[in-house]
Amino acid sequence: MKLQPLLPSLLFTGAVAVLVGMPANADVVKVTGVRLNPTADGLEVILETASRASPQVNTSSENQTLLIDLSNAQLNLTGSQEFRSENPVQGITSVTVTSLSANSIRVTVTGSQSLPKAQLIPSPQGLVLSLSAPSVTAEATPTPETPPTQPDGQTQPSAGSTIGAKPEVSTETPQVQEEIEIVVTGEQEPEAGYRVPNATSATRTDTSIRDIPQSIQVVPQQVLEDRQVQRVEEALENVSGVQQTLSSLNIATGFLIRGFETNNIYRDGLRDPTNSLSGAELANVDRIEVLKGPASVLYGQGELGGLVNLVTKQPLAEPFYSVQGTVGNFNLYGGAIDLTGPLNDSKTLLYRLNASAQRSDTFIDFSEIERYQIAPVLTWRIGERTTLTFEGDYQNRRYPEVPGLPAVGTVLSNPLGELPRTRFLGDPDFNYREIESLRVGYRFEHRFSENWAVRNSFKAALQSLDSKFAFPIGLQDDNRTFDQLYAATNKPDDRDVYAFDTSVVGKFQTGSIQHQVVFGVNFDRYTVSRNIFLAELDPIDIFNPVYGRTPGDIVRRIITKDRSESLGFYVQDQISLLENLKLVLGGRFDVVNQEQENLVSSTISEQQDEAFSPRVGIVYQPIQPVSLYASFSRSFNPATPGTILPSGAAAEPERGTQYEVGIKTEFFEGKLSSTLAFYDLTRANVLTPDPNDPFASVQTGEQRSRGFELDVAGEILPGWRVTASYAYNDTKITQDNEYDIGNRLINVPQNSASLWTTYEVQKGGLKGLGFGVGLRYVGERQGDLDNSFELPSYLRTDAAIYYKRNNFRAALNVSNLFDTEYFEAAQYGRAGIFPGAPLTLIGTIGLEF
Repeated sequence: MKLQPLLPSLLFTGAVAVLVGMPANADVVKVTGVRLNPTADGLEVILETASRASPQVNTSSENQTLLIDLSNAQLNLTGSQEFRSENPVQGITSVTVTSLSANSIRVTVTGSQSLPKAQLIPSPQGLVLSLSAPSVTAEATPTPETPPTQPDGQTQPSAGSTIGAKPEVSTETPQVQEEIEIVVTGEQEPEAGYRVPNATSATRTDTSIRDIPQSIQVVPQQVLEDRQVQRVEEALENVSGVQQTLSSLNIATGFLIRGFETNNIYRDGLRDPTNSLSGAELANVDRIEVLKGPASVLYGQGELGGLVNLVTKQPLAEPFYSVQGTVGNFNLYGGAIDLTGPLNDSKTLLYRLNASAQRSDTFIDFSEIERYQIAPVLTWRIGERTTLTFEGDYQNRRYPEVPGLPAVGTVLSNPLGELPRTRFLGDPDFNYREIESLRVGYRFEHRFSENWAVRNSFKAALQSLDSKFAFPIGLQDDNRTFDQLYAATNKPDDRDVYAFDTSVVGKFQTGSIQHQVVFGVNFDRYTVSRNIFLAELDPIDIFNPVYGRTPGDIVRRIITKDRSESLGFYVQDQISLLENLKLVLGGRFDVVNQEQENLVSSTISEQQDEAFSPRVGIVYQPIQPVSLYASFSRSFNPATPGTILPSGAAAEPERGTQYEVGIKTEFFEGKLSSTLAFYDLTRANVLTPDPNDPFASVQTGEQRSRGFELDVAGEILPGWRVTASYAYNDTKITQDNEYDIGNRLINVPQNSASLWTTYEVQKGGLKGLGFGVGLRYVGERQGDLDNSFELPSYLRTDAAIYYKRNNFRAALNVSNLFDTEYFEAAQYGRAGIFPGAPLTLIGTIGLEF
């Protein structure tokens, strides 16, 4: 979203002012030292130079980070080619000085709550970058006068000023000391773009993605907005190697990463299994981080394929208010608000409130959706080094329970005809799942010094599920009679999660070797109370369905109380052996206790599992924009409480191993980045559905996934942004006592690719007008482990057109532009596959204040 200069109270504004006092010449500026000097307004970064040459200055911003690129400059520091300081003063979280290329330097300044202001001043000491953070100095710093406005709404530069994201510094010598301002307006701060340089999920520290020896992809806020994403699975379509396993009309979230199903959906770095069962509203989500491969070394138990971390929106120190309305076909109506700012003059109390509501019909008959959310956040800056944040999130979601369509009559021929994708094979009288979720928690951080900090976080998630629906069993030999059971909760199922994590993060040196360590402990407790019954239900004619059926006798009851408690200790060291050679070492020890009380059979079963999960990775950067990496890691995932094996024995924990190598590169001075990864994953003790009992599981043995992935994201030219991916994934059963060795896994295409690109007019009368187009290709996928049928490949086309001006934004998003018929996933084998939605229109209008 853009904030225009006409609303200065809403700007996160960074300014670079240059006092020109050096003669112009073509000499390369050599920076031989970097020093920090705290000032009354903030901080001075002194770049010591060996000559009085004048560099060119290009500025841009990403989120709360100000990027200042000095062209015609070289970094020549003794013993290092990077300077970094964490939390040098209040309001500024980090300052780094690095080589951008052979003859350019990048100064990166990140504010704690908003974009810092800066002045670049030539002096006898060299170049002095004077920094101030709006969140800290706003009271003391006069607000710059708003420049006059042209008739078309663009800002007219004031005398001696240049407005733009990439200005050049004048090199003429003035007779008097005069500041020439180069303003980086807040238009760029909310629109961080499609490339996110740092992530926290892989290391539990804010680390540059290029320094992480593992593939990690980020779906930023700008992509979520440009595509008008409604679900997590939809957002992950832009990430290579991710496929959904459930219908988009299912209330739950299900997807595969590198061929393996995962329920690892974290929220702000804390485990929360309720996210996968109830899905997640995205109104308060700032970005989505996807860590490919095992994450057990820092997060404990979890699936091998990867981890998804939802990073929520946090309070800002400057007031910001947004309201948005949504309409679409299938009677879609919705709205959302986002309010944030300080609660007191000293800005030690900050708040944020996100709320959203939406209802719609769907393309399936007799099916509608209702979704509500409210998410308040309060941050208390207790002192310069201490912050405490309280968070809440209430969601109420009601979705249809769509049983899907049988394979015969859709992807397989049926002599009686083909089924329309709108056909509903449940019953309108019992067709819903409703989930209420309440999440509350806090995050505390205290910094002992520039290099050491302690963090503590806690979150509780309380969830209640109520459901009634027709469960598919299979199609009879007559190719029209579909057997089903009636499934319902006797009373709402309750799920409670309590997650607690405490860690210490620090930096130190051993000789010339730099270390960044994190060590900590976390504990989580997950309890589930189930009271479900299955009853007889008359079959339904798939070609002439008759509704209004009455459930019959109960055939099965499931009444259990499950408890799982996990305690883990972890340590990690990010080691800079050389400026261009980095090593990551980590390990974790877990103890997991599980108990299930079966109230039907009056039995109690208990199980304890222990595991050590290591990780080792190395990153080598032969030149500044290129990182070569390799890593080894393992995962540990106990069987969930209530897992039923045919033998009655307790299920063994699943074990996973991954080997990965890859290359990460940056183009166009860091504006476009890519990751190419090659991987080999092996899962042992895998639980898969029992073909003879849909409510039981079998531990099939071993599965393998090999392949490579390519992800590209960023800006190619001003206004032209792109995020694209390709994945080749070869998954096979390698050991099994039920299925043939070599069979491919369910819902995993060998080839898949995605593209989303937008262009926005940068100037002239059409400034603010933008266009977007997206392509999503998914290859053939197996529908069951027997490999008895395939879901066909498909290519879906999406598009968007939008217009932004000042504080107004309007957009029209089109999904499945050419109304392609395709199938998203197979969930119940031949008994249930799910068609994708036809052409879908979503219109949005938004205002920001």
